[in-house]
Amino acid sequence: ASHLMNLLPLHRSSLFCLTRIAVVALAPRNLRLKASIMVGSARLLSSNKKRVFEENDEVESSQVIKIETCGDLQAMTVQQLQTMSKQVGISARGSKHELVSALKCFLDNEKDGQNIPITSEMGTDDLKNTTSTSDAVKSSGKKAKQLTSGDKAQNLNLVAEVLTVQQRKTRGKPPTDDNANSVVDSENLKTATKPSPTKRKGSSQVEKEDGASTERVGFFQSSSEPWTILAHKKPQQGWIPYNPKTMRPPPLDDGTKFVKLISWNVNGLRALLKLDSFSAFAQREDFDILCLQETKLQEKDVEKIKERLLDGYDNSFWTCSVSKLGYSGTAIISRVKPISVRYGLGILDHDSEGRLVTLEFDTFYLISGYVPNSGDGLKRLTYRVTQWDPSLANYMKELEKSKPVILTGDLNCAHQEIDIFNPAGNKRSAGFTAEERESFETNFLSKGFVDTFRRQHPGVVGYTYWGFRHGGRVDNKGWRLDYFLVSESIADKVHDSYIIPDVMGSDHCPIGLILRL
Repeated sequence: ASHLMNLLPLHRSSLFCLTRIAVVALAPRNLRLKASIMVGSARLLSSNKKRVFEENDEVESSQVIKIETCGDLQAMTVQQLQTMSKQVGISARGSKHELVSALKCFLDNEKDGQNIPITSEMGTDDLKNTTSTSDAVKSSGKKAKQLTSGDKAQNLNLVAEVLTVQQRKTRGKPPTDDNANSVVDSENLKTATKPSPTKRKGSSQVEKEDGASTERVGFFQSSSEPWTILAHKKPQQGWIPYNPKTMRPPPLDDGTKFVKLISWNVNGLRALLKLDSFSAFAQREDFDILCLQETKLQEKDVEKIKERLLDGYDNSFWTCSVSKLGYSGTAIISRVKPISVRYGLGILDHDSEGRLVTLEFDTFYLISGYVPNSGDGLKRLTYRVTQWDPSLANYMKELEKSKPVILTGDLNCAHQEIDIFNPAGNKRSAGFTAEERESFETNFLSKGFVDTFRRQHPGVVGYTYWGFRHGGRVDNKGWRLDYFLVSESIADKVHDSYIIPDVMGSDHCPIGLILRL
């Protein structure tokens, strides 16, 4: 009754929002979890091909957020989440993920009629196994005040009003291809330059030629850096956390030719493109070649997706699953025109799920791969270690007879205990079984392929995957599943093998490789 009385004086749009909130608050948990927020967001910048970023590369935009249900709040900005948190009387401190978790918890409590303290941190030790999250979760040190039912009803009114306010961000226009001040040479390869780092208007980020930056902006995680804190159940002496700000090498000298590769399991490319973060990511990293895994596209979608991609990357190659639509899928997007392209392993039993694309360049082969997950109950474990891994290794060794090979992607294996937050609790979890780890060693490392990140950082804890289900990214409770493996013959040409942990949009983060040519 108190909710309905509070609804009467509201504007029609606020009444609509709160009605949807009230309905969801009374709905069963499984329906509420399927709810979603609809966000109208300004289109971010399209990518350009330059190593030097222009001063006017921001655009003016406005963002209007309207709450449809009490579901996933991930699409909201940190400022909006903080405003919403303050209005309902919970802590407005912490990272974006912590704010989202706290608000979800608040809405859960509203549905259950409970007055427990609202907190903001979620996560469990076992990232790969299904477990239920606690109704009361830990905060960053401070508990929010308890709310009475009357206070909650009033605060929900305020939330509906707050979420109809427009946000304005002042940005300039992105540079165009006409005034690009770096080009690809006749062999489509870059030569290192050392331009002065430029600072974007309206941001605190300084862009550098190799993609490193002093701070992050926009959709990049900015309120905390959990990866800089050592997160491991049983850390060994000498282990340290990966910090790209301090562990990446300086840019290459002027005149040094190199190629910059990025690999990313995007966990659904269409969903990522809806966030408009793809081109902003490309602009910041300024890669030559991008390898994607788990695009989840169908063949009929590829042409439309290509039209929405990046300017200056005219060569893209896609393979999609035909045995199970909207599943798996890999791609390579490149400024550099390849000599040849291959799809799959050439073995019918392995090639129906769109898991491999191979491009041949002047000095190496590049494979974007998405290795099959052993699955729930390890039902595909035998197939993975007795058929897929040996077939992929043989394919790579055959290619290596003519030139070096680079394999990148989600290889679905945390090779060593340093590569997973909770090794003891995941010994029979897909991706960390003894069989998979032994297969990784036998079929790849023992055959002369080098794990470039581990060679560069032998005692460093760096993860590339954090399950959405348990919020492991907040506490950096992750797995290292994504790799650049290279032939031993070019391992000494690797200038940098790195992780880009601040990029959101997927349960994996991108990884990078800079290779001297």
